[in-house]
Amino acid sequence: MFILVEMKDTVKVEPWLFNVNLNDAVKVELNRRLANKVVYNIGVCICLFDILKYEDSYIFPGDGASHTKVHFRCVVFRPFVDEVLIGKIKGCSQEGVTVSLGFFDDILIPPESLQQPSKFDESEQVWVWEYETDEGTHDLFMDVNEPIRLRVVDETFTDTTPMSAPPTTATTSTEVASKKPTIPYLIKAVISEPGLGLLCWWTNG
Repeated sequence: MFILVEMKDTVKVEPWLFNVNLNDAVKVELNRRLANKVVYNIGVCICLFDILKYEDSYIFPGDGASHTKVHFRCVVFRPFVDEVLIGKIKGCSQEGVTVSLGFFDDILIPPESLQQPSKFDESEQVWVWEYETDEGTHDLFMDVNEPIRLRVVDETFTDTTPMSAPPTTATTSTEVASKKPTIPYLIKAVISEPGLGLLCWWTNG
């Protein structure tokens, strides 16, 4: 689930921080810049782990700050394919079940990856597993905040770097409200296997 990733970046230290130890100033800046941020094709940076090497520092004309290229390692959240995770259901919609790990909320279980047969209950806004037994069908509801076990099957990174502004066009408030935010890192998972799904489904009475 968590890995160490070696990275490098140029860190700017403002003049009023020159009285602070360089190592401490760089650590604060790297954590400010990267902690809880998604780095494209790498994962979610949790925190700085250590600093491996400093290169020379430079002060450019007209800029009193120092600029130092730093090699460092970060603790990164990036589960591998087929890894089994336990989270809590954050919400349900026609698109599937969204799961949260507490620090990461963009895990989606599509309808075809749920236990089958399943249906979406419009009135309750939850997915329901229609569990068949010898005594008939029992509806098992996937309620919000219920602990759930899932298996990772895919991941998608989306570059959210700001691009040049497109030509200005008139937009209505409805169009702005309906526009979905871009998810920089989406994990897709399945629960359509024995032992996966809500934890309460598999506890022994």
